[in-house]
Amino acid sequence: MSPIRRTVAVAAAAALSMPALVLVSANDAQAADPVTHEDNVRVPEGAAWTEAYFPSAGGVQLHADVLRPAHLPAKAKTPVILSVSSYFAHAGATSNDGYEAVGPSERFRDLVDGAELMKKGYTVVMVDLRGFGGSTGCLDWVGPGEQADIATAVNWAKSRPWSTGKVGMYGKSYDASTGLAGAAMRTPGLEAVVAQEPVWDMYQYLWQNGVPRWNHRDTPSSYNGIATIDPMADDTARYAKNAKYEERNPECLTNNMNNNQNPDPNSDYWKARNLAANVKGSKVPIFVTQGTIEPNTMPEDMETFLKNHRGEQRGWIGPFDHIRGNDTDASGRLLMGRSGWFDEVMRFYDKHLKGIEPKVKDPNWVVQDNSGTWREEKTWPNSAVTQDISLSTGSYVDTGKAPRVASQSSAAKRRQGDPRGQADMENMPSMAPVRALGLPRASDGAGRSPISSALNTWSKPVKKATRLTGTPVVKLRTTGSGTATTSLWDIGPDGTGVPINDMIVTLDASGRTKYELRSMDWTLEPGHQLAVTVGTDAEGDLWDGERTGERITVKSASLALPLQNPAKDKATQGSRAPYLDRYLTSNTVEGLTTQGGTYSLDFRP
Repeated sequence: MSPIRRTVAVAAAAALSMPALVLVSANDAQAADPVTHEDNVRVPEGAAWTEAYFPSAGGVQLHADVLRPAHLPAKAKTPVILSVSSYFAHAGATSNDGYEAVGPSERFRDLVDGAELMKKGYTVVMVDLRGFGGSTGCLDWVGPGEQADIATAVNWAKSRPWSTGKVGMYGKSYDASTGLAGAAMRTPGLEAVVAQEPVWDMYQYLWQNGVPRWNHRDTPSSYNGIATIDPMADDTARYAKNAKYEERNPECLTNNMNNNQNPDPNSDYWKARNLAANVKGSKVPIFVTQGTIEPNTMPEDMETFLKNHRGEQRGWIGPFDHIRGNDTDASGRLLMGRSGWFDEVMRFYDKHLKGIEPKVKDPNWVVQDNSGTWREEKTWPNSAVTQDISLSTGSYVDTGKAPRVASQSSAAKRRQGDPRGQADMENMPSMAPVRALGLPRASDGAGRSPISSALNTWSKPVKKATRLTGTPVVKLRTTGSGTATTSLWDIGPDGTGVPINDMIVTLDASGRTKYELRSMDWTLEPGHQLAVTVGTDAEGDLWDGERTGERITVKSASLALPLQNPAKDKATQGSRAPYLDRYLTSNTVEGLTTQGGTYSLDFRP
């Protein structure tokens, strides 16, 4: 019998023999007959696949695909690598991928095969979050419901007869955020988390400081689309019924569109989803990656998370985009630029899930800045000093154009063939370069941009390479109601500039506003200057919503800027991330007016 026909037969038999499932508890069941790669090519080589169901909070039923080493006895105890995700539907991760037959999600097939997990005696468990795949319930944007699913999944995985009780989580993007949520909850049995390109605070993906991001409606719409992916024709009856949950409960989709539209980060809704705050005190070891200039899951509240977390921390940081540590381009070039991802991940897991001390000592942190070279750090960020800089004062008008990406629903865009119709974390469309956030061009003949009416502050040219690392903080004292956009630019002596950080904020009614920019790691080369703009977001590329049109007067402004001396770097292996050159090519602005500068950057404490 062919692999595909064998798969259909197994699925059909399972659907017709539901009472024969092995019951673990009243609502906890797992199919008795495992399926191997020889039966179904969607199953990794060396693995035996089964499906399981178990209850979560609020009457939700969770579905899991389980991959066990086929060469081991059914109850041989192994540690578990768990992922809890919105992307594990049998038909495809974010849409129907056109598979011919049902099978386990291939989302992390690269990990299973690349790290040889079956050969090394690990079990892989992939759990559908509520509302996705074969699980019931309403999707919950990493809120209390999904957090309950994460804790339930950890408890289920650690308590199986084939489990040693040691669980590690793995993910990228959305399921990296569920890993961070797992670390924040500190569920017993969770011993290690690997999180690639996560969202550190779920508010920050849809809102920033009271201002909606352009995708604040499109992203919920996209996840509604993922939640309603049709089951496959040969899925079991139980899976198919669960996958159609939203048809019977349409309020799930409506609530997902509306519940996350509160602009207040201090609301109960967003406090429950602030992973950076909620991880405080957790000692669960974490291994993370973060692109410093990526346009999708940006490094917002990253440093807050790391400061609040108390356990072992490891990470790869650099000027790459929304990718995995092992991703390559068509020619085989590593997109992060550093080799050894799976080796390092497995040393991390072996240590915490098997108690095997690694023979190779990996650096705690490896970091690449815009120079394209990699360095080791014991901690990140690791600044020598934080310099307080006085910024220019004056007035600007709070205006802005409509966002370049329209607020039409993602579902409508998909129907029209528009690639922007998917705005989930895996498929965020590329944004056009931000080119006019306040800097004057030579042709302006003035000290301010005629477009954005921003206030500009320039450093003196740096004499030595000077690194900006960590999270800059801005303080404003203002009159007038509206928003303020702050951007940082690296300006060369030839008048070319590159935007390296930006953030928007709704000004506090008290007239005193404090806010963080994104975490960063960028080095100014000798002769370069830092330019800081405070004003309006002239092009509306990143943020949606209306501006007040009021004149904002800045009475005082300051920037707390963490600095480091690159001369003390300890080099490590790795090459230049390809995305860095794409970013520089797309975002470099020529013909800017350079200024003499009002202060000197000094990384000495």
